[in-house]
This record gives sequence, C-alpha cells and structure tokens, in this order.
Amino acid sequence: MNKKLHVGNLASNTTAAALTERFARDGRKVAKVSLVMSRDPGRSRGFAFVEMETDADASAALAALDGAEIDGRAMKVSTAHPPRSRFGGRVAAHG
Repeated sequence: MNKKLHVGNLASNTTAAALTERFARDGRKVAKVSLVMSRDPGRSRGFAFVEMETDADASAALAALDGAEIDGRAMKVSTAHPPRSRFGGRVAAHG
C-alpha cells in the first residue's frame, strides 16, 4: 500500500495540527501533513495529503478514519495516487 493518503471532505477550519493529532492516534506515526490551501488566505480547499511512516500505519489509518468525523464533517480517506499531467498521462517520477 502507498504510505500517502488523500483526505477529503474537510471543513475549511480544519488544521494540519488537528489532522496530525487525529491520524497519530492509536500509536500510528505521521510523517507529513500537507493541507491544500485556497487562494483566499487561511482557507483550506477541503482536502489534504497525509503521509504515514509505514504501509502498516497507512492501512490502519485508512481503516480507522475513513468516514470518521473531524470538525463536524465525515472525512473521506483513500490511497493517494500519483498526479496526472495536464495532458492525461502520469507525471514521471524523477529521482
């Protein structure tokens, strides 16, 4: 499983700190939270990416948190997929 999760249906006031705390419950380890912000300063676009330390942590978070409530909204947690290019193909990974 991919260690990176897509988290949707977030309230505009949900913070990266709140997501980190929620995803780290039950001993899971969070590597990084990227809250996607709108052009309006301080407003979330309603989704984030959460990268977990291990595949096992990602699987556990997905099972425990898909549909769980945060800030009055039910989160939609799924495995994140690589970004697509504007032309329909996958973006090549450079490394």
